[in-house]
Amino acid sequence: MSHLTDAQLTSLKASLEERRQELEQHFTDNDEENSLLGDSLRESTGELSTADNHPADAGTETFERSRDLGINNALREELDDIGAALQRMKDGTYGICVISNEEIPYERLEAIPYTPYSVNHVPGRGSADERPVEEQVMTPPPAGAGEGRQEHSGRFDDADAWDAVEDYGSASSPVTPPGQDKKEQDS
Repeated sequence: MSHLTDAQLTSLKASLEERRQELEQHFTDNDEENSLLGDSLRESTGELSTADNHPADAGTETFERSRDLGINNALREELDDIGAALQRMKDGTYGICVISNEEIPYERLEAIPYTPYSVNHVPGRGSADERPVEEQVMTPPPAGAGEGRQEHSGRFDDADAWDAVEDYGSASSPVTPPGQDKKEQDS
């Protein structure tokens, strides 16, 4: 027996179907199956030669192609997830976490209707207590490192920046060249 009402299931199914149509339309509009993303840079840009272009042009094209591929891969995964969610609806297992078999709250399904996981069982969701793996090979800094660094550096902080800049004048005051006293200019 599902914890979701018929009205909730109907609403979720409609939102899944609508998103699936949007994604399929995206791939149709962009001719994803026949796109030139897999071809060489010269063929995909339509240029006769890549030798006469500035290197930054080739870099921009490479970036754009990799971004487009990344977006298409993410959208393709979402489309697959939507298909799996619709299949779970047919099987009667929709709204049940595939890992813990606990009910997924309607609010979560409303936000992410294709999710097969409850919040606590999302794969790759790290704990706030976990530390980066790099910390396992890092050595601690020497004792006293960083203590009193600011006060002994002889530099000013952001609070002193205006005072230093103000000595050169502002748009509403006459400009006094460095090394010249303001009183000399007034006389």
